[in-house]
Amino acid sequence: MTKRELEKYKILLIKKREELVSNVGHITGETRRLSQKDAAGDLSGYTLHMADMASDNYEREFSLNLASGEHKTLIMIDEALKRIKENNYGKCLSCEKKISKRRLAAIPHAQLCIPCKKKEEEK
Repeated sequence: MTKRELEKYKILLIKKREELVSNVGHITGETRRLSQKDAAGDLSGYTLHMADMASDNYEREFSLNLASGEHKTLIMIDEALKRIKENNYGKCLSCEKKISKRRLAAIPHAQLCIPCKKKEEEK
């Protein structure tokens, strides 16, 4: 891969990383900051209905799971940036063949080529 191509992917990865860091920070910050009454929009002193509490808990859990998934993507982006530095970017971690540029354009933090990814998903 040329230096110009590597730089293009590096910029793409950095932009994606910044976007995810912002999203994760917003999701976790808002989810942790709000009390159950605040999350429900309840300003009164009345207790919450159990169904409302369950719904709020589900939403909070969903948000934290979303943030966790984005955190995993951040780790993969950091690993891809490290591979760029080491001049190993674009090689499948399983078979060591080149990952197609089309795949890298869609998923710049891809670690596996399409055939290896399909094998992994079949397991």
